[in-house]
Amino acid sequence: MEDCCENSIQNESERALKRMAEMYRTPLTRMCCVWLKDADLAEDAAQETFLRAYRAYASFRGECSEKTWLMKIAVNVCRNMKRSFWARHVDNSVEIEKLPLASAPPEPRDGMLLRSVLRLGTHEREVILLYYYQDMKLEEIAASLDASVSAVSRRLKKARAKLLDALEEEERV
Repeated sequence: MEDCCENSIQNESERALKRMAEMYRTPLTRMCCVWLKDADLAEDAAQETFLRAYRAYASFRGECSEKTWLMKIAVNVCRNMKRSFWARHVDNSVEIEKLPLASAPPEPRDGMLLRSVLRLGTHEREVILLYYYQDMKLEEIAASLDASVSAVSRRLKKARAKLLDALEEEERV
């Protein structure tokens, strides 16, 4: 009887993982790529995210959306990868053209904006990526980053100001 329950849970986890991978692979990989500034590391981070999600799916209680849960896992995977010895000694310059394809071709100003996002500090870049690139609400971002909504709101405001300054500076040049 116990084997039957374990197989049922495993089958449910496999179906959920397959569905989540189909829905979120590209946006999650793009987010990881911008975060890690390396397309190959981003692929590894996305795979690790889905592997961790598969292993932990039985403990997913549905207190947040699957997207929020996956992004929280991805944020932690990216943070861990950035802290690793190896990651600190590689070239972290990503070419915008090498990012996984978006649904629409980028405008020239998008490249300027993405370069500015890449230059932000970690906390500001996190909230920009999740808010604008993943269309997550402040509450979802707070859950993904284990932060308060007010902290996320402050980071977002600070990041917007820095981006505005950076874009104005680029236009003057």
